[in-house]
Amino acid sequence: MSRRSLLRALGAGAAGATLAGCGVPAAFVEPGDRAGHDSSATDHTLHFANWPLYIDTDDDNESKRPTLDAFSKRTGISVTYTEEINDNDEFFGKISPALMNRQQTGRDLIVISDWMAARFVRLGWVQEMDRAKQPNVAKYLDPQLRSPAFDKGRLHSVPWQSGITGIAYNRKRLGREIRSTGDLWADDLRGRVTLLSGLDESFALLMQGNGVDITRWTSDDFHEICEQTERRVRSQHIRRFTGNDYIKDLATGDVLACQAYSGDVIQLQADNPDIEFVVPEEGAELWAESLMIPNLARHKRNAERLIDHYYDPEIAAELATWVNYVCPVPAARDILASSKDEETAALAEDPLIFPDDTMRQRLAIARDITSEERTDFAKKWNSIVGL
Repeated sequence: MSRRSLLRALGAGAAGATLAGCGVPAAFVEPGDRAGHDSSATDHTLHFANWPLYIDTDDDNESKRPTLDAFSKRTGISVTYTEEINDNDEFFGKISPALMNRQQTGRDLIVISDWMAARFVRLGWVQEMDRAKQPNVAKYLDPQLRSPAFDKGRLHSVPWQSGITGIAYNRKRLGREIRSTGDLWADDLRGRVTLLSGLDESFALLMQGNGVDITRWTSDDFHEICEQTERRVRSQHIRRFTGNDYIKDLATGDVLACQAYSGDVIQLQADNPDIEFVVPEEGAELWAESLMIPNLARHKRNAERLIDHYYDPEIAAELATWVNYVCPVPAARDILASSKDEETAALAEDPLIFPDDTMRQRLAIARDITSEERTDFAKKWNSIVGL
């Protein structure tokens, strides 16, 4: 399942949306009630919950995680690492009862997509970090990711990895270039285009195709893309809406162009060099999945130290070679460039891992869907998608 998984407004997702939209006053935790007793000084442990396949592993022993093992060796802190986050809403449903009732979650560090992180910040469910104790974060965090609208100054979150939602296409099969989102709607792509099914994953790129500044989009902008998408569904121009299964459609040739995530396309290109990823001329969405420390975490200081460990450029470079998403530590580029291994050094020149200045000018972080907007917007979008 994709780490940028689809928003489910029914089932587990509906519960999350309802809580965020209507239950905020009851669920909100005041700043003074968020910190618990920190046992870090005497208990050298840490519980870290992450998504599957989102950390480096040893080639000969997949149970070993070199960058995490290096942290434990250097600090003496033992890390319990669990790959338990398969879907943002599912995980929200798992830990929200504890957070809402001012109880410990049993986790010191979690990684969730920024649109979900925005919900945690609004509800007061995560603790502010002490940047004075995170010198690497303060020095090396990508300037473009430093102050998202949902968490000004990144006080409650730090990007684990970042990525771009853009367009992937098979240039050889299509026989031409795609340069803009509008190119998806050409006649020769009728029935051969897919869009992402998740509201939070799909809307920004479509708005950018309309020339919208996604940092300040409006309700009218949203309804306009809904109307356009409905027309394209009715005309059968859009083949279907997908989760991560667009990868298979593109690889087999059933689809010629689609909304896609930059990290996935790097993997596809290894098997098929005809697959290309495009940051459209009018722009693409830059997103992140971020580390956060839940309320009442028992090892906050240990968690802060682990976060800072991953912002050491050497460690960030090692992680980037395995994960292949946009590295939130630009200084890691020089580390990779100096590698004697040709394939590793080539990653430093990949704009999907280290976007160049030209590409960065076309990247923007979308403003979050507010709790007041989410229920109606999700209902509208899901009716189009068929969820």
